[in-house]
Amino acid sequence: MRLSMNTQILLGALTGTGLGLALGVLPDDATTRVQGLYLAGLIGGIFVALLKMVLVPLVFSSIVVGVAHLRQHGNIRRVWVSTLLFYLLTVTIAVILGVSAANLFRPGAGMHLDMFADALAGFEAKQLPFPDFVQQFLTGLFKNPFAALASGDIVALVVFALILGVALVQAGDRYPVINRGMEEMQDLSLRIVGAIMKLAPWGIAALLARLIATQDVALLETMARFVAVVLGTTLFHGIVVLPCLLWLIARVSPMKLWRGGRESFLTALATSSSSATMPITMRVTQTNFGVSPATVGFVVPVGTTMNMDGTALYEAAAALFIASLVGIELSTGQQIVVCIMSMLAAVGAPGIPSAGMVTMVMVLQSVGLPAEAIAILLPIDRILDAVRTVVNVEGDIIGSIVVDHVAGADLPRNPANLDARG
Repeated sequence: MRLSMNTQILLGALTGTGLGLALGVLPDDATTRVQGLYLAGLIGGIFVALLKMVLVPLVFSSIVVGVAHLRQHGNIRRVWVSTLLFYLLTVTIAVILGVSAANLFRPGAGMHLDMFADALAGFEAKQLPFPDFVQQFLTGLFKNPFAALASGDIVALVVFALILGVALVQAGDRYPVINRGMEEMQDLSLRIVGAIMKLAPWGIAALLARLIATQDVALLETMARFVAVVLGTTLFHGIVVLPCLLWLIARVSPMKLWRGGRESFLTALATSSSSATMPITMRVTQTNFGVSPATVGFVVPVGTTMNMDGTALYEAAAALFIASLVGIELSTGQQIVVCIMSMLAAVGAPGIPSAGMVTMVMVLQSVGLPAEAIAILLPIDRILDAVRTVVNVEGDIIGSIVVDHVAGADLPRNPANLDARG
């Protein structure tokens, strides 16, 4: 019987924890400890390098494809404009909540990790006046994409992907080869991610073994605080913020939302995949809430690709948490960059389990933090992934209801469901 990926990752985390504890009690100069740490560093380094390798093609193609798909729905312009505005509103609220919670509760305060010192050797803490930061940030957004690729400038690459996607929208069907090429690049990137994730149990075990062997048990308490902060903030967004927006705009009660969307929420919790949940989400949104098929057919697929409130919130909070652990105080400007990149990472994160692990690398690198620090997050990622996926799917359902209420009045719908949103 083949074990599920969730079980394999759990076993990898437990194995890494055991190995780390065993290596940690050995003398620093013990041959077994030295060789064990070297092997763990080698395996973990390869795993992180593979994530970095697939990052650019995955995020670039996902953003281009996600934006370019708007061209297929030019005849319902009000629907897609309302969709984008609503998703922008909710993801902005989510990242602000994540950053605010990280600054307020500071789960990483008092803990410092030395294992990433080499990766931070070239880090420069730049404290610029806000006007200078704005000028530097805006001018840095627009670079030659090939130069940005060569220098690893993730922010400039993401901006070019957005511009290319918008250009494809405006061009309509004039560039089918480019559109097809981007879709195929996304598909190939997802296949590579799937192959890399097969190595995740080994990579997690190695990274975790090295982390625990070189740190004390106080790290576990710090991680527990971080999990509590992220879970609490994510649940607040899903239980309070999103239902309030639904009630204020479409006058649908939270209880009707929980009852009607229960099947989708449970599936999202079990699969940690908004893509796997999408068929169920589309069905319950039409049958239980009376949303028109035209609205559902656009809003839910776009939301599965671009609407990742839970992911954006998690990545914004995690970046500040890691900065605190490695002894870096991010400036206001750098925190703004974290917010923006978390929102863009949410757009570029495919709806598959642990997709945020890949885009998390992008967020960290945007402010000079070491990508290797995802080792701290890997053991807890699956737990948080399940909860944030539920919030992502909830956002897709609410987005469909809101957009249908605001812009879908003239669209055809099933007469039997006209009163379902009452």
